[in-house]
Amino acid sequence: KIRMNQNLMDFGIGEEKLREECGVFGIYDFEGNDVASTIYYGLFALQHRGQESCGIAVSDTDGPKGKVSVHKGMGLCNEVFTPEVLEQLHGNIGVGHVRYSTAGSSTRENAQPLVLNYVKGTLGLAHNGNLVNAPKLRHELEYTGAIFQTTIDSEVIAYHIARARVQVPTVEEAVAAAMKKLEGAYSLVIMSPRKLIGARDPFGFKPLCIGKRDKAYILASETCALETIGAEFVRDVEPGEIVTITKDGIASNREMCLKDPLKEARCIFEYIYFARPDSVFDGVSVYHARIQAGRFLAMDSPVEADLVVGVPESGNAAALGYAMESGISYGTAFVKNSYVGRTFIKPKQSSRESAVRIKLNVLKEAVDGKRVIMIDDSIVRGTTSALIVGMLRDAGAREVHVRISAPPFLHPCYFGTDIPTEDQLIAHGRTVEEIRQIIGADSLSFLGQDRLAAMAGGRPICAACFDGKYPIEPPSEDIRGAYEK
Repeated sequence: KIRMNQNLMDFGIGEEKLREECGVFGIYDFEGNDVASTIYYGLFALQHRGQESCGIAVSDTDGPKGKVSVHKGMGLCNEVFTPEVLEQLHGNIGVGHVRYSTAGSSTRENAQPLVLNYVKGTLGLAHNGNLVNAPKLRHELEYTGAIFQTTIDSEVIAYHIARARVQVPTVEEAVAAAMKKLEGAYSLVIMSPRKLIGARDPFGFKPLCIGKRDKAYILASETCALETIGAEFVRDVEPGEIVTITKDGIASNREMCLKDPLKEARCIFEYIYFARPDSVFDGVSVYHARIQAGRFLAMDSPVEADLVVGVPESGNAAALGYAMESGISYGTAFVKNSYVGRTFIKPKQSSRESAVRIKLNVLKEAVDGKRVIMIDDSIVRGTTSALIVGMLRDAGAREVHVRISAPPFLHPCYFGTDIPTEDQLIAHGRTVEEIRQIIGADSLSFLGQDRLAAMAGGRPICAACFDGKYPIEPPSEDIRGAYEK
């Protein structure tokens, strides 16, 4: 049941804005400079990937083995880290993390990076993604005596790496051994006392790239983080690849890469929504992908109108693409309050104030008396879309035609995207016409599934949330949040 008056959660514009699980960042400075502040700015550029918690762990490669300085907490980067905190974090190698939880409770204990002290030294790990076999692996470890400090699958990964390290001569070989047991999505950045390691699952669900600045090498979820710190892009970590960065340079292990690259499965929602538009993911510009989505919508779902507008922020590029293809004027209809953060006080259920109206206002003079095409990146539950359509009508729009730069969500995601169960998805069991009536639009169209591959530059993608074709067998039950007590 769609409740039109319910208050919406405080991410993006409303509760149905999807959330990515994490962003990761790592750096090794061969000249010995402290890297904590650089990690901070890298995480700041990745803040859109997670707003619940963040953390930094650093070590000195020339200092005593096993000494790691770490600071993490709940909140945004500028809430958790002060100049005084950063000044206390000394070391020339480090990893950082921003998190939004899809599996595991939202608590400080679950903040990353995870730091393990074990017989071979120390291990700092930051993880983006979600394992589908985490409960099985966790139970196996528990029955052999492992004691877990968190409820996240990232700790399962860290344990398997630590256990494998006892049996093999190097940490990168331990990572390779652990990867053979992992099923699901993971981009990892790992810090050992003398090495920085990056690893990406064989399907390449989540992005991970390599950068360089002077005599420092960087690993990051997105290229926008490299640009922020003045680093140059070197290349993407390939799906299934393990890269090891030492003072001797970069070594690569590709034994886990799929023999058939056509079976790789990049998350299409990185292109549609998650990644920042100024990032490049596996050779494809995110901005260009969104422009393409808008062009496809204009080709496939034309309508007579006076103005094309995007719902900020991810709808803007697609709206521009629609306008470019259709010849209809592109304009700004929404003003977003940039100062409403993760912790703003949400209106009470009984209050007239809506979280959407607090975060988003309509420019009345831009839409009054006009036929408006409104472009958004998705419709999940439908509540936010209905409210925004209503706001446009209240501002005087004669017609509101909604175009969505993604197909309808029909299935949940098990690989790190916070897509609800099927019974909470407005498109599940409903026709497009029924959805149109619920959100109150004059017309409604979604991007066709046949357009998705072109958005990703022809590279293999995962679109299971749209078509139900999971590249890995999904769990028999919804494991997301399975460890929450």
